[in-house]
Amino acid sequence: MPTSDEQITELFEQFMHAWTDNDAAAFGACFTADADYVSYDGTHATGRPALQDNHDRLFRGVLAGSALVGEPEAIRHITPDVAVVHGTASVLMPWRSKLPKRRLSRQTLVVVRTEQGWRISAIHNGRVRPVTIPDPGAFPSRMSQAMSRIGRRLGIGRPAPGTPRTTTPATQT
Repeated sequence: MPTSDEQITELFEQFMHAWTDNDAAAFGACFTADADYVSYDGTHATGRPALQDNHDRLFRGVLAGSALVGEPEAIRHITPDVAVVHGTASVLMPWRSKLPKRRLSRQTLVVVRTEQGWRISAIHNGRVRPVTIPDPGAFPSRMSQAMSRIGRRLGIGRPAPGTPRTTTPATQT
């Protein structure tokens, strides 16, 4: 009998195969009914019907013929029935034979064991764009520190303690 990690790896492979087959129904079957899907551009789909519909339109449109290639990097069990999976994957467009580095994405998935086996409950997909963190004494850090001091003196920038923050809800698609 396969281990949980093997079953989760199989789920990740099913996810990629469904994409590569441009099969929105098979893609949706990898998810729980109430799944959350945050795309690399920050759009947020809630529920299998929404994410399946989005991918159906993508597979018949701008991503027609594309393949998803990648692999899970790490699986960490939170409980026996819940795990966090980090994977790296990229969309290979049909006219390319090699993945461009700028399209590499990292996925964070929350997977849960269901009666139907492991399913994706939440996924967040973000482009891999590493940046170097400047040392605190480096020029960019010193400029940021100076601008912060000026902003505080002028009373602009960060809200005063106790001031309610306003947020913009995530885009729902």
